[in-house]
Amino acid sequence: MMTTVEMFINQAPFRYPSPIETELNHLAELFAQTPALAVYPSRWLAIQALEGDESLLNDIRELGGPAVAAALDASLERLHAIYGDDLDVALVDQRYRFVHTIATQAVRRPVEAPVTLSDRIDRVVTHRWLGIPIFLAVMWVVFKLTTDVAAPFVDWLDGVLSGPVSRWTVALLAMVGADGGWVESLLVDGVIAGVGGVLAFVPVLLSLYFALALLEDSGYMARAAFVMDRLMRALGLHGKSFLPMIVGFGCSVPAIYATRTLDSRRDRILTGLLVPFMSCSARLPVYVLIAMVFFPASAGQVIFGLYLTGIVVAVGMGALLRQTLFRREPQAPFVLELPPYRMPTLRGVWRQMWERTSSFVRKAGTIILATSIVVWLLLAMPIGEGSFAETPVDQSAFAAVANAATPVFAPLGFGRWETSGALVTGLIAKEVVVGTLMQVYGGAVEEDGAPGDEPATLADDLSGIVNSFGAAVADALRALPGIVGINLVEAEEEPVAEGLAAAIRTGFAASSGGHSTLAALAFLVFVLLYTPCVAALAANRHEFGTPWMLVSLLGQFAIAWLAAFLVFQGGVLLGMQG
Repeated sequence: MMTTVEMFINQAPFRYPSPIETELNHLAELFAQTPALAVYPSRWLAIQALEGDESLLNDIRELGGPAVAAALDASLERLHAIYGDDLDVALVDQRYRFVHTIATQAVRRPVEAPVTLSDRIDRVVTHRWLGIPIFLAVMWVVFKLTTDVAAPFVDWLDGVLSGPVSRWTVALLAMVGADGGWVESLLVDGVIAGVGGVLAFVPVLLSLYFALALLEDSGYMARAAFVMDRLMRALGLHGKSFLPMIVGFGCSVPAIYATRTLDSRRDRILTGLLVPFMSCSARLPVYVLIAMVFFPASAGQVIFGLYLTGIVVAVGMGALLRQTLFRREPQAPFVLELPPYRMPTLRGVWRQMWERTSSFVRKAGTIILATSIVVWLLLAMPIGEGSFAETPVDQSAFAAVANAATPVFAPLGFGRWETSGALVTGLIAKEVVVGTLMQVYGGAVEEDGAPGDEPATLADDLSGIVNSFGAAVADALRALPGIVGINLVEAEEEPVAEGLAAAIRTGFAASSGGHSTLAALAFLVFVLLYTPCVAALAANRHEFGTPWMLVSLLGQFAIAWLAAFLVFQGGVLLGMQG
């Protein structure tokens, strides 16, 4: 066959259409005579320029100088007059035609196509009745990897940052005589705590991208899109959209980045707007705290109902957006080529994990850091008693700002500065809502290993980091059987302290006119639906741009406010007690 191909190529050398070939030869000769562009093969560079490679076009204009840039623009103008905006399509089409001609001459196909291993696997994986259950099982594995298996490493990383790293920072400040002041508070409570909140997501991201890389490189991702396409079209989406939405139950940030697997920008944006309605794991501690305080006998049912509410709202919003904002956006045709199954390579999997995770750390980390410093400044600035960085929380600028937001939440039954402040800090990370509630209601508990609590040597810290990492690996290994329903990890229940529970009940009762249970339920609905954390907003802006980030920020706040209003005011209107 090779002999046939070589003979054909020699007889019919590849050429572009005459107008393109003329400009290519002209540009290639010009590039070859330009020393600064000599690092590139001249004809290849000319082809890339005509196909519109933005990076190389910038290089040509910067390195080639005004004369080369003018010649390039003139060539593009002449070709655009013939081909319009389809110049790149004309170039690619000519190459496909050439390859097709060679293949037609050289390839001899059997009368009956042989049944490959991929064909036999597809008979099961894409089966009409088995395809969806298999897909759901695969997604369950991805979901468990990004939550249960990654969780021990999240805890380990959070412990290292809040423990040894914070202590080392304090020790270094002590060496230069800057410990114990606002500088220490800024670095430990602002910078390290803020950046740590971002870095704690890294194990989750690595787990997600590991699973995605395996699915993509093995060829299964294309089959998953095929089997889920019919169901997702009810929301105006593709089958591929189901994966980011499932991942959203673990964390909205990797779920938004997972929309990169979608080919259409319309589908990526619509999916990215719906993902935050899937209740992420960071909201779970808030559900547990409030449900245990107000619904101790039915906390499980309340939490399960919140998860279902998120799904129902996502379905409704998908249908609404499809008929409004995306009504004029044509739905991309679902053309899918099923590649043969293949074994993923370790190098390819690691490259995808690293590229996607490092991008998250660079982009979201800067916004988290800036926001954390702003919150720290508000907490450090006294309005009443105390001095800078040493003021009670209720006398801080943070309390004053939170109090200013109180009227917004008053119709929802939780219009007090404590809950308003907790919701504001929840914009940084939803877990922070619980910590803020515990602090402002006087239930804050000093954590073991907090900086300054107990003296620890460098050797103790290093030993602790190694040992805790080993424990995290062991916990992750014990969590693996949980993927198939075998639970080897004992559940850790953290009962709510009675003093804290009483303070929260009193606060909700005071703000709701005695309807504390309704106010608590409205608060839970609001936490479920309101604006995603800044890391998710940063991911949204990174992927879709500032306008769509604002739609997510303001739109979800409005939806959450309206839903909580209906729950509280509707319950009061119906005479529900609580």
